Amino acid sequence: MDNPVLSITHIAIGTITEVHGPVVIIECSRLPPIRQALCTCFDHSVYLFEVHQHLDEQHVRAITLHGTAGLSRGLTVFDTGAPLRVPVSKACLGRLLNIFGEPLDGLTPLVSNEFRNIHSKPLPLSESIGVSGILPTGIKVIDLLCPFIKGGKTGLFGGAGVGKTVLVMEFIHAVSAIHKGVSVFAGVGERIREAHELWREMQDAGVMNDTLMVFGQMDESPGVRFRVGLSALTYAEYLRDTLHKEVLFVMDNVFRFVQAGSEISSLLGRMPATVGYQPTLTTEVAELEDRILSSRQGAITSVQAVYVPADDMTDPAVSAILSHLDTTVILSRDQASKGIYPAVDPLRSSSKLMDKHTLGARHYAVAEAVREHLARYRELEDIIAMLGIDELSEADRKIVMRARKLQRYLTQPFAVLAGHTKQVGVSVPLEKTLTDCEAFIAGDYDGLTEQQCYMRGSMQDV
Repeated sequence: MDNPVLSITHIAIGTITEVHGPVVIIECSRLPPIRQALCTCFDHSVYLFEVHQHLDEQHVRAITLHGTAGLSRGLTVFDTGAPLRVPVSKACLGRLLNIFGEPLDGLTPLVSNEFRNIHSKPLPLSESIGVSGILPTGIKVIDLLCPFIKGGKTGLFGGAGVGKTVLVMEFIHAVSAIHKGVSVFAGVGERIREAHELWREMQDAGVMNDTLMVFGQMDESPGVRFRVGLSALTYAEYLRDTLHKEVLFVMDNVFRFVQAGSEISSLLGRMPATVGYQPTLTTEVAELEDRILSSRQGAITSVQAVYVPADDMTDPAVSAILSHLDTTVILSRDQASKGIYPAVDPLRSSSKLMDKHTLGARHYAVAEAVREHLARYRELEDIIAMLGIDELSEADRKIVMRARKLQRYLTQPFAVLAGHTKQVGVSVPLEKTLTDCEAFIAGDYDGLTEQQCYMRGSMQDV
């Protein structure tokens, strides 16, 4: 197997003495550094290892980045001279790659004279810049109630079947169409079927040419699932530094990254910590998150899908991820069951920058008024179900009718689904969304039916 990572001089460093599943113990003539990439050859194939522990003066414990079938004691191990590196090139856009930068799309290998270490350090504080305002997506409910922050990190919390993948694809489409940027998708522990479907859907939606996809699949070694996020992030940093564009870094799923770290921790014999997670949980999450930075050359804005175990937002893994996020978007199965897509829960989703200084007085006031209407409607839902809407006061009836119309107004057809729904996708500027919501709250659209507000762009076009 030809591997661009291995196109450097190899030095024999020792032999394999034990193989325990994905864990390999190597006896070395000199100890390689932690995270060094080692390799061995068997049956014309190259096997890569990553050093994780020094056991004594002559032995290291490493995790394989391939299947271990065929490995045996006594095989010679070579030092590659560096940590795992990937080939980088502007030609990576439109490609489907694995953790090593090898093609998964059946096309020719990536031609490059430059390699980057996947364990590179974050930008120095002097070179990085902070978040710089709102990143419009053209999606009404996101821009109004939980806006993306340019150079920030957004968490997308949702189970299966609530439209998470479609929303991710629409974000990629928005960055490509509105901001003329590029996207990097990291598939961490994706099922092969899901990965194939997503790749085909991205091609059908016409966004693949400005996207790079890097996959570490569910059937691969925990070492691959643990490091594929760093590999994809290395490509995002390269595109930020060379193309000087808005880069959208999408990671699905961050929880599987944590799970892979937990597997490796157990294999290395570490004592589990809270709820069975690895003791190094917060460090590993921070190591990944702290590299998602913007510089004067370009910005990396991150969208991370997060699985919530048993819907428990206090789970240690979820808490560790949450502490790094600027915006939290929660997708609700209840919303999806009502046919409200995107199925964003407007009352549980939030952004750290929801204040007058960042958004401006008008945006802040409209967002708060919309939340108040939707919150009051939720409070009254049980009363309406038991006694009927006629038992409410006149003021509450108005709030309920306007809230129901707002709820349907915050739906919209997506460009990436136009081939399936036969509805033309729409992108709504924030200014139009604010004007429409002000009109709903003032009662200007009280004469419209709920159906007239459903799955539309701006109300000014009705």
